[in-house]
Amino acid sequence: MQKVIVATTPLEKEQAMEVRRTVFIEEQGVPAAIEMDANDATAIHFVGYQFTQPIAAGRIREIEPGVGKVERVCVLPEYRGQHVGVQVMEAMEEHARSNGIFKLRLNSQSYAIPFYEKLGYVITSPEFFEADIPHQSMEKNII
Repeated sequence: MQKVIVATTPLEKEQAMEVRRTVFIEEQGVPAAIEMDANDATAIHFVGYQFTQPIAAGRIREIEPGVGKVERVCVLPEYRGQHVGVQVMEAMEEHARSNGIFKLRLNSQSYAIPFYEKLGYVITSPEFFEADIPHQSMEKNII
């Protein structure tokens, strides 16, 4: 992947949403009303590009002082297995650190737990279902 940026313009935010629509709504069958939620208005959105093509996305928001929540991390199917997700997570962690966040939490789809464990996240909950998909909560201290 060429770059990961914080989406600041309406176009960049729409590109992040389009990647999310492709992965979560079209591929995984998550209802649009669940995938696109009120937190989109206040979250910091990230978009990863291969040249000018948006291929990955994620968002982060502060849920309490010094604690952020990573959400909606996704990579288009044809770019998986190329460390794109790692680049997105590294960009999100760096942004969080530079903005006073010392701990990140996330709800991982169960199949993706090994990906997050390799990045240093640890499981903090039993399995639960979100949008009919099994998840577990995880967290990592980033400072």
